[in-house]
This record gives sequence, structure tokens and C-alpha cells, in this order.
Amino acid sequence: MRKEQNNKTIQFTKVISVLILMLFLTNCKSAKSVIASGEASNNLSAKQVIKQHQKNDAYFKTMQARVRIDLIQGDKEQGLTFSFRMEKDKVIWLSAPLGLARMMITPENVRFYNKQDNEYFDGDYALLSDFVGIDLDFNKVQNILLGQAVFGLKDQPHTVSVNENSYALQPKNQSTLLELFYLINPSHFKMDSLQLTQQLKKRILQVDYKSYQDVDKQVLPKDVRIIAVDNADEVAINLEFKSVSLNQELRFPFNIPEGYKEIVIK
Repeated sequence: MRKEQNNKTIQFTKVISVLILMLFLTNCKSAKSVIASGEASNNLSAKQVIKQHQKNDAYFKTMQARVRIDLIQGDKEQGLTFSFRMEKDKVIWLSAPLGLARMMITPENVRFYNKQDNEYFDGDYALLSDFVGIDLDFNKVQNILLGQAVFGLKDQPHTVSVNENSYALQPKNQSTLLELFYLINPSHFKMDSLQLTQQLKKRILQVDYKSYQDVDKQVLPKDVRIIAVDNADEVAINLEFKSVSLNQELRFPFNIPEGYKEIVIK
């Protein structure tokens, strides 16, 4: 089992590495940064925090950006700025410079290909899920990218407390298999941090939102750090969203070239 998980992690890391074949740095005009000036109050209940968090979910049809990704694994670090497109609730699309590699995520599947090794993957969310340590689907991936809670907050009662000027939100009855914590920002009620721990499997997923930006009156993440720990193995991914624009007409071209070898994850 451990060997299978390592294989999936290696394959996912390989995909990211392929996306980082060449640096494509751009000097783009950035959106206005959101200054967090609110103060967390002990007077707000968990239901009130949840209501504000859901109220401030971003509403748009499409999103386009340049995204800088840095992958850190041990003493190795690689980085690339590439194209990012999203049609909310339908598709997330990434493209490396010159089309050297592309990834497209839909509610049904995860697909990618790279031209360096003439390989492609066309499958489900098992690859991404094993990489981050939780069962993922399209909505969870989208919510992580938009600074929203990954699980339904109304599905069960939560408790809230103030932790270093964030609202610390957690299920009232934590699962013994999966411990979940959210830190909610008191200014715009988006996530400051998401923390998931699987004690038995010694796996941790932490997503820290370093800063947000205001794009057409929508509060969207600007700098995000994702840390996935599996026993002693740790991988960190830094995301920086630049030149974000909303509600433009977008295309999502994706065709796996003929003759490519399929990556099969067993």
C-alpha cells in the first residue's frame, strides 16, 4: 500500500515538474491587495461565522490568471508562471508555456499530458487525493483555490473560538480518523488556514492563505501555501495568482496528442 501511494505521489510530482520545464516570468499589473483590518470578536457564534463565510463566497462565471507555482521537495525547488483558467463549478485548466504540458480538471475526471515524455493521464481523483491525503473531488479542489471551506459547514454543528485574530472553527464532534480546523479571517471571512490531520496514517494537509486580492469586488486568494505531509515525506506548493480577470469569454482547449503513452496508476 505504501509503495502504491509513493508511486502516485511520484507521478503527481512528475506532472508538476513537467509544467516547470521553462521559466516564464511576466511583469503583470496586479489587483488591489486586501488589507485585513478586522478584529475577531468572542461575541460571534459559530453559526454567524459560517453564515458570513458562505455569504462571502466568490461569485463569477469565469476566472483567468497567470499563476506562479513553486514546488519545494526537500532541498529541491522549481518554479514556473503559467496560464490558469476556470469556469466555476465546471472546469479548471492549466497550461505551461508553449503548450508543453496541460491539465484539465472537471467534476468527472482529471486529465493531463506532457510533450517531453509523450505521456498522458486520464482518470479520477485518486491521484490528487493520495497526494494531499484527503478524498478530493472537483468542489473541494475549487474551494481550496478560492479560499472556501472544503466540507459542508452546515452538515454538522461547529464550535468557534478566537485564535490570534482569526476565528478557529471546528466540528463539535471531531472524527477519530480526520481532525479538521479552519481559521477564518475576521475582515472578509475567507479562510486564513485549513488544517486536516489523519493521526493514524500520519498525514497532514495544511493550506495557508498569506494574502487576498480584490478583483471586481470579489475577494480572491493571492498567495497560497499548500503543505502535504505523509509520515516523514513533505511537499510544499506555493501559488501566486497574478493578473486575475473575471467573466471573460474563455476557451479550454485540450486534446491528447495521438501516440502518447497512458500513465496507469495501480
